Amino acid sequence: MTTEGFALFDTPLGHCGMAWGERGLVGVLLPEHSVAQTRARMQRLFPRLHEVPPSPEAQAVITRITALLNGERDDLSDIALDMSDVPPFHQRVYEVARAIPPGRTLTYGEVAARIGEPGAARAVGQALGHNPFAPVVPCHRVLAVGARSGGFSAGGGVATKLRMLQIEGAQIGGAPGLFDDDSLRQQARNPTTPLADKPERGQQLK
Repeated sequence: MTTEGFALFDTPLGHCGMAWGERGLVGVLLPEHSVAQTRARMQRLFPRLHEVPPSPEAQAVITRITALLNGERDDLSDIALDMSDVPPFHQRVYEVARAIPPGRTLTYGEVAARIGEPGAARAVGQALGHNPFAPVVPCHRVLAVGARSGGFSAGGGVATKLRMLQIEGAQIGGAPGLFDDDSLRQQARNPTTPLADKPERGQQLK
């Protein structure tokens, strides 16, 4: 990308934020509770960047992210990310996560195995909890053992994660749809309804 800055853009989930620089995206932010809160967090995360109209390249990425969150199939895997400030372990985790196609999921333990570190499920969960590129790095497609939602650090928490998976029609392997469970279906439709026994971030990571 030839310019740098950040912009907010509307999606089916609300107003997201995206920041970019010469090497590619430096961050994507899923919606906070209001446009003002999303803008304020973008300003805190990227204090050296200004809110500007998206360049044509940035706008093309925004269009693709919006389409994904509207149910279109696009793995976004070719979008350039600037990971110069991302720890090497996190980069390995994000590479595996980016290879999960829309509508499919892995567990934290399966991601750990794919990076060659079985038993590192908790560290995988922590890396995904610090993912600065959601949904381009689709951390919402990584679940806890037994198809439990696990945690989600973006605005809206687990409710946002479940809504994103529902939009994609997510399934677990060859099993029935993720939302055959009534409580998960209700939570995805109504993000203000708390999940029963909602796991805290970092729990059930197997």
